[in-house]
Amino acid sequence: MTIAEAYESGKFGLSFELFPPKTAAGMRSLSHHVEALAAVGPSYITCTYGAGGSTQDKTLEVISGVRQRHNLPVATHLTCVGRAADELADYLQRAWDLGVRNVVALRGDPPQGASEFTPPPGGFSYANELVTFIRDSFPAMGIAVGGYPETHRQAPSAQADLENLKRKVDAGADVIITQLFYENRDFFDFRERCETIGIRIPIVPGLLPVTAGAQIARITSLCGAKLPRSLVDDLQRHADDPVGQFEVGVEFATRQTAELLAAGVAGLHFYVLNKSKATERVLGSVQLPR
Repeated sequence: MTIAEAYESGKFGLSFELFPPKTAAGMRSLSHHVEALAAVGPSYITCTYGAGGSTQDKTLEVISGVRQRHNLPVATHLTCVGRAADELADYLQRAWDLGVRNVVALRGDPPQGASEFTPPPGGFSYANELVTFIRDSFPAMGIAVGGYPETHRQAPSAQADLENLKRKVDAGADVIITQLFYENRDFFDFRERCETIGIRIPIVPGLLPVTAGAQIARITSLCGAKLPRSLVDDLQRHADDPVGQFEVGVEFATRQTAELLAAGVAGLHFYVLNKSKATERVLGSVQLPR
């Protein structure tokens, strides 16, 4: 099944995002959590890779394993960072040969230590170019792209960011998966602006339950997402109580998810951080439109 088919005819798409573990112990732990996540019945599972494609082999190992063991559609992430077009084509062919039929196509962040993105020789500068390349070279692949309810940090303006998203859609994307956010109004406003500019493909909110105060600084530094003061305060009130922080995060994420579902979102995409408990708790507390 392709990503496009996960949402066709008004179907609700549920997806989870993994990352490739660095150790054998991490792989064993991930296998346990994927078992729990697969039992929830996702439409598909995606997997990222390291900066510049440094863990692409491990990414293929993870998603091909998920596909074989759980008979689930899977998607590999793919970025423009550090790879020429022929290298991207080689990777996509390897993925296709392993039964991978979907790609999450992203420009990618600058490598560590670099302040600006520099396209590699023979490669691409923008995600819309990558989408065009995938659509031309592997037309049967399903393609998801990223969207930014709070605007990409490097975009000169919210309108410019939206116009860039429209170029990705026009290049052949099937679905938009958003960066994580914690104020639903930001998503609703983003969805309305997409409608205004003529974007008609499914727009899926990306969610990450914050279940530990230590996550706060990392989240805001990575993507600039705003965290509600009430959530930060509640987590800080349980600063010495990991269980309490977990419960605060799950409760907040459950309310956020319920409101999104009530607003008729096309699906939900959880950044699960290779864990299952928080996402299981959230989904067990809401009614999904199956």
